[in-house]
Amino acid sequence: MALTAGGLLLDPGRALAQPVPGTSHSSGKASPGPLPAPADPRRAVATDGPVLVATVAGTGGPPTTQGLQRDLAAVLQDRSLGTLNLAVADGVTGQLLFGSGENTPATPASTNKLLTTVAALALIPADSRITTRVVQGPGAGEITLVGGGDPTLTGLPLDQYRIAGLPVDQDTAPASMADLARQTATALKAAGTPSVKLNFDTSLYSGPVLHPQNDSTNIAAVTPLMVDEGRIDPRSQEEAPARVFDPAGQAADVFAALLQAQGITVQAKPTAGTAGPGAKVLGQVRSPTMGRLIDRLLTNSDNTLAEAVARQAAIADHQPASFDGAVKAVTDTLSRLGVPMNGVVLYDGSGLHTGDLIPPLVLAKVLALAGSPQHPELRPVLTGMPIAGFTGTLANRFGATSGAQSAAGLVRAKTGSLSGVNTLAGTVVDADGRVLVFALMTRTTAGVVDARSAVDRIVARIAACGCR
Repeated sequence: MALTAGGLLLDPGRALAQPVPGTSHSSGKASPGPLPAPADPRRAVATDGPVLVATVAGTGGPPTTQGLQRDLAAVLQDRSLGTLNLAVADGVTGQLLFGSGENTPATPASTNKLLTTVAALALIPADSRITTRVVQGPGAGEITLVGGGDPTLTGLPLDQYRIAGLPVDQDTAPASMADLARQTATALKAAGTPSVKLNFDTSLYSGPVLHPQNDSTNIAAVTPLMVDEGRIDPRSQEEAPARVFDPAGQAADVFAALLQAQGITVQAKPTAGTAGPGAKVLGQVRSPTMGRLIDRLLTNSDNTLAEAVARQAAIADHQPASFDGAVKAVTDTLSRLGVPMNGVVLYDGSGLHTGDLIPPLVLAKVLALAGSPQHPELRPVLTGMPIAGFTGTLANRFGATSGAQSAAGLVRAKTGSLSGVNTLAGTVVDADGRVLVFALMTRTTAGVVDARSAVDRIVARIAACGCR
C-alpha cells in the first residue's frame, strides 16, 4: 500500500499495524484513543492499513527562521516548558532552520536511544539476528547454555507471548527457549545422553551488570543471557515490571525445567561456566532481526533492549561489551558519520543516566541522517519511533486535552522522561508536505502532563504552518 504527502510517495519502511482505537499499547490501560484523522493528504496514518512515514521533501520551499520564530512565538512562551532548548531542521538536508540553545547540552532521557540505534544500524545489518546456543560442555555429560545478548528470548509458549504496542507475527516472534530445549534434547538422546550437568555462559559481556541508576524496574541487570527481559512475571505488560535479581540464573533455571520436560535429567542446579572454543552445537535459536528489535526498542522505549543493542554495537565495533565500550562505539560511529559530537556526554545506551548530555542540534542531525537517501540502512530508526496519538509511548499524547490533536498521525518521535525532564525528538510533516526534524528538551518544575502537553503544542504548531 502506498500513501502520499503533498503528492509525494511515502516510504513504507518497516510498517507497524494500526492499533485498536481506545487502547494504550504502551500501558495496556484504556485511553480516549486518537481522534479520527481529517482528510489531510499529509496524514501519516491510514485508517484502512499500516502506518507509514514520510521521508521526502514537500513541493514548497523550506520554512524560514523568521517564519518559525514568528509562528512558534506564542507556544514557546508556555511557562510549563521551564528551560527549553530546541532545534528544528530540514528533514532531508539536516540544515538548521530554527533553534534556541540548540548547541547547549541538555539531559536527553530516552531520546538518547536515537544515538544508540543509529550507531547500531550503521555497524550491524538490519537483517542480522542474535543467536542463543547450547553447546557440548567441557566434561562428560556437561552442556553449556551460551548467552548471545538477546533479552527478548522467551520462556513462554509463543501463543501466550505479547509485546506491548507491536504485533507478534512471524517476523517479530521472539526466540523460544522451549524450541532450544527441544533441539538440545533431540541431540542428547541421539548421543545416548539422558542426564546432564547444565552450565551457563555470560562471558560475552564485561563490566558492571547493574545500571548506575538502576531501580530494578525500568531496566534489568544487563547480562547476555535472560528470558523475557528478566521480568518476574513474564506475562506482565506493565511499563515498569518487577525484575529478577539474577536474570542469567533465572534463564538457566527455565531452560533446565524445559529440558527435563523433554525427558532429559538435569543434575543439581545450573552453574556459571564458560563454553570451550569450537564446542559442538547441540541447539540454537535466533532473535527477530536487528531492525525489528529496534522497532520494539523505540516504540516502547525499552531500556533493557536498548542496553543490549548498545552492546551489540560495541561488539561490532570491536569494543568491550560493557557500558563504557558501548558508549565508545556509539560516539565513535556517529563521529565517523559526520554527526557533530561537541557537548555529547554519554554513560549508557538507554538514557536512564541523569548525567547524559546531548545538544538538541545533535539529535536533529542524527534524525536527518536516518532519513538521508545515502543511508537507507538507518531507516528503521524513523519507522520505529512512536506515532503521535496512536502507538507506543505517544499513544496517549497529542489528544484533545493537550490541544495538539491536529498533529496526531503527522508526527513520529522518540519520547524522553526523567524527573523534571521531558524531551521529544522526531519527524513532522508540515503544511507544505515537507518533512522536518525537531528536538525539544525541557527542564521544568511543572507537572509531567502540563510539560508534555506544552511540548506537543509546539510540534503541532510546526505541523500546522509553512512558516515562511
